[in-house]
Amino acid sequence: MALALQTFSTVKDANAALKAAGTRYLGGGTLVVRAANEGDVSVSSLIRSTEPALSAITVSGGKVRIGASVTMAAIARHPDLASLAHAARAVGGPAIRNMATVGGNLFAPAPYGDFTVALLALDATVNIDDGELPIETFLAKRESNHAIITAVGFTFPADGFRFLKVSRIKPKGVSVLSIAAVLEQAPDGTVSSARIALGCMADRPMRATAAEKALLGRTLTSDGIAPTLAAAGDGTSPVTDPIASAWYRNEVLPVHLGRLLLG
Repeated sequence: MALALQTFSTVKDANAALKAAGTRYLGGGTLVVRAANEGDVSVSSLIRSTEPALSAITVSGGKVRIGASVTMAAIARHPDLASLAHAARAVGGPAIRNMATVGGNLFAPAPYGDFTVALLALDATVNIDDGELPIETFLAKRESNHAIITAVGFTFPADGFRFLKVSRIKPKGVSVLSIAAVLEQAPDGTVSSARIALGCMADRPMRATAAEKALLGRTLTSDGIAPTLAAAGDGTSPVTDPIASAWYRNEVLPVHLGRLLLG
């Protein structure tokens, strides 16, 4: 079945066109085009927007705004986002990173969506045409979102951001799991604040809230993080796929979380 492609110069006009039945927004195409190629007959027309703000990256005073059409490749080479480059490079190989966008990654089902795991740890906001949502609110109801994502925003920590992707094929294999963490430490070395996000441990990126609570007031030593590792799997519902079983993901999560925290 042939697909129609409509291009609009503004997000507002593209959003209006998306109200028609059978339409789907086209960003980098790594999700929607694959679905169409695999026979998704619910899509009859693709909508895209060329509004310049969608492809812009702004870094000012520690605050970061990344347009939804910005690719993983663009993030990986941006001089002010060096600390985030590792998470961007975790998305596929070079060809995929040249197409995959921030907006599309927000909708990627497990075992994909590694960059969104980083955004969740960073407590990002998700911008749409008429406002913004906390990323956790957006992820909980992302299937019901019918507006174009325009950008994500967050305050980048001066220190304490950590990211790890575990895959069987390096460097571009599909995730067994991914973990991102933002930690703050008090002068005595104990953890005063923690946000830990997990990928592949549910059908979408999730917070490891029990592990976060167990880490507060502890030092980043083997003994100090032991309660955190014990609580790592609380509330998770890992996926089973050809890459790994839910059992295996549960077994290796504490191992890799420990390596991330001690690294």
